[in-house]
Amino acid sequence: MQRYSRAAIFLHWAIAALLAFQIAVGWALEDLGSHGFVLYQWHKSVGMLILALTLARIAVRYWKPRPAKLEGGWQGALASGVHVGLYAFMLGAPLSGWALVSTAKVKVPTLLFGVLPLPHLPLPAASHALAENGHGLLAWIGIALFLLHVAGALRHHVLMRDGLIWRMIPGRSPVLLVGLPALIAVGFLAGRAILPAPQAAAPAPAPVALEADNAVEAESNVAQAANVAAPAGNAAANASEGVTEEPAGPPPAWTVQPGGRIGFSVGNDGDMISGNFAKWTAAIVMDPDHPDSADIKVTIDMASASVGDAYKDGMLPGDEFFGVAAHPTATFTAKGAEATGPNSYRARGTLTLKGVSKPQSIRFTLSGKDANRKVSGSATIARAPFGVGNGDSSNGLAPQVAVTFAFTAKRK
Repeated sequence: MQRYSRAAIFLHWAIAALLAFQIAVGWALEDLGSHGFVLYQWHKSVGMLILALTLARIAVRYWKPRPAKLEGGWQGALASGVHVGLYAFMLGAPLSGWALVSTAKVKVPTLLFGVLPLPHLPLPAASHALAENGHGLLAWIGIALFLLHVAGALRHHVLMRDGLIWRMIPGRSPVLLVGLPALIAVGFLAGRAILPAPQAAAPAPAPVALEADNAVEAESNVAQAANVAAPAGNAAANASEGVTEEPAGPPPAWTVQPGGRIGFSVGNDGDMISGNFAKWTAAIVMDPDHPDSADIKVTIDMASASVGDAYKDGMLPGDEFFGVAAHPTATFTAKGAEATGPNSYRARGTLTLKGVSKPQSIRFTLSGKDANRKVSGSATIARAPFGVGNGDSSNGLAPQVAVTFAFTAKRK
């Protein structure tokens, strides 16, 4: 019996195993949300590999002679139709997926197998719905064709016993007769094996810092109301007391030394995403003995954000997160601070991020003395008011982002 060429046989079983992998992964993607981010990259990478192998299979089909058909009639026509449909699916599914990614609102970069960048297709955003619906429809059609193809092969081998399947087995080897079809099961099981384990929804972290700041703010408002109603004698005593605490001269300015860090972390479906900003500047004026003299301005280059993952780093500058094109920097400014303990302070100011300005508090401590001080601190920022994480890929993110900073400052 005439067989297919070895190249055709290799491509046939390789594509079959990869399709089984895609089916196993594709079923789970929609339910994973942002937790399946890495899995989406695998799905795209394998899809592009299937496209490349299919093009090679078509080339081999016309380069090497194919065995003649063994069956005519409607059964033969059905078999030919399934073959044509499978080729259309193996070409159309990757291409529609590529179009889907290219027209998505959030431009997620694709590195095939973490190495080769895949450019976006120059398609209009209006075609996104067509690409998305087409990709989903092709997936189900492909599964049906895949099952029909397997059923046809089993019919010939088990019921008709015409040896048709040997045309796709090199050397008529019984071991390969079992081993090559088993690759389909291996591909499916591999796809299921890399799925993330189901996790219980993690409770949102309590915004402790914000609650504490709000409580202090309320106490401050009560105190201010009490001062207004207090007798004039008390006001005079307070004024006299304030005069004795005035610093002898202007507060010193400080220069931030190289090696500092501003980091951030946020919960993500039970996991934690952590990163940092590589570029930022700080202008600080403050007398540690008189914290009310503080004048602080921190400017962060939002394009320098990184979480150590090329895929996610490519998403951060987009409109769903930092909107760097329109708002390249974020700033925190504060006039005055207050002591909360030995070498501990709180500064209430304004955070401007993504074009939105909101009140924000930070806490920090100082160590060292004289002209060199080490600064470390933290803040808890609610991301929703700033429109950070406003798309479908952010559904699993916690509402609060923890920010930490540490650097050394030298008095000018």
